[in-house]
Amino acid sequence: MTEALLGFGGVFLLALLRLPLAFAMGVVGFIGLGLMRGWDATAAAAGQVVYETGFAYTLSVVPLFILMGNFVARAGLAHELFRLAYSLIGHVRGGLAHATILACAGFGAICGSSIATAATMSKVAYPSMKKLGYADYLATGVIAAGGTLGIMIPPSTILVIYGIVTETHIGKLFAAGVLPGLLCASLMMGAVAIVTGRDPQAGPAGERSTWRERLAALRNIWGVALLVVVVLGGIYGGVFTATEGAGIGASGAFFFALARRALTWRMLREVLVESARTTAMLFTILIAAMMFSGFINYTSMPGDLKNWITHMGLPPLAVVGAMMVIYVVLGTIMEELSMVLLTIPVFFPIVIQLGFDPVWFGVLIVLVVQIGLISPPVGMNLFVLNSLLKRVPLRQIFRGVWVFVAALCIGMVVVLEFQPLALWLPSFMK
Repeated sequence: MTEALLGFGGVFLLALLRLPLAFAMGVVGFIGLGLMRGWDATAAAAGQVVYETGFAYTLSVVPLFILMGNFVARAGLAHELFRLAYSLIGHVRGGLAHATILACAGFGAICGSSIATAATMSKVAYPSMKKLGYADYLATGVIAAGGTLGIMIPPSTILVIYGIVTETHIGKLFAAGVLPGLLCASLMMGAVAIVTGRDPQAGPAGERSTWRERLAALRNIWGVALLVVVVLGGIYGGVFTATEGAGIGASGAFFFALARRALTWRMLREVLVESARTTAMLFTILIAAMMFSGFINYTSMPGDLKNWITHMGLPPLAVVGAMMVIYVVLGTIMEELSMVLLTIPVFFPIVIQLGFDPVWFGVLIVLVVQIGLISPPVGMNLFVLNSLLKRVPLRQIFRGVWVFVAALCIGMVVVLEFQPLALWLPSFMK
């Protein structure tokens, strides 16, 4: 137990010294295992982790889904989704904000990245909201919050990595994210209604679209709708695995972008380089986290914590609730993926020991990551918007997200208390 606590202390100390958290976890994990097992065995174990992670067939799903999202994003799909959502609901008060959330949910179905969703929608939705007279705090808050739907609506990069690390069925994780994702979108739209109800000038209504305009907007997204149905339907129906589905999705997105004449040689190079860069970042964090996880599992900490919680006599749901509170607090000071991978070796065995479904716990993990992504002071989506919308002060972005943080916290409590919300769809999978 002492060795593990010193390891966590070392990671946080190195993070405070501005060392990237991935390298901090890798260094501490390597040194900790070296001191406990010997340097030769540790060096061999580290080499094996790097080799197995780099050549793991199941991990190929990560770059393929990233590639699929980048192809579709470059094809201008976000504009089409936003135009469709606006044509349906833009005429009500706060309609552009509602449309942004719906477009984020649709874009999340082919992207899988929160940051990419927020960055794309800042270019698509913010100019329209600004033109209509939206307050900066509402416009940026709804884009930052809507962006988090990119990691709940499947396919989700976070769910893929969680499934690989915990050996949980990725297809079932995808299915489990659908209803909670729709719940989160509904709660965000409710938050927009509350904000515009208190301050009508923050989100004025737009013009009403005709049914002809709505049908025209619907026709423009048929290609990506077909792509989503084929990829996710095939995974849910057991026609192919998540990895095969990701390959089909990436190929389909490539031809979709090609058919729309949105793909040039220069853009193809940019897509491939961007996908490779994102994949390298994720794999670096994953390898470092697995090395640190090996160190933690070698100590007595997981067993000691399980025994301690068992003897406390707390209801199992209260224990998981306490974990969620810890995650929410950590999310305000740590990068979210690193936070999850840092704590999974400690929390996951306890959750399984308490008899909970790992699929349900995976959905809860994504919910706390969503909260962390928009929680000041270090929410990643907030700084993405701050870097892209330079004329908007950071304090306005911070002001706009709190109502959405509260909405996601409500969603987390609902999923925590009502487990069938996450487990109903996976129960139908083959």
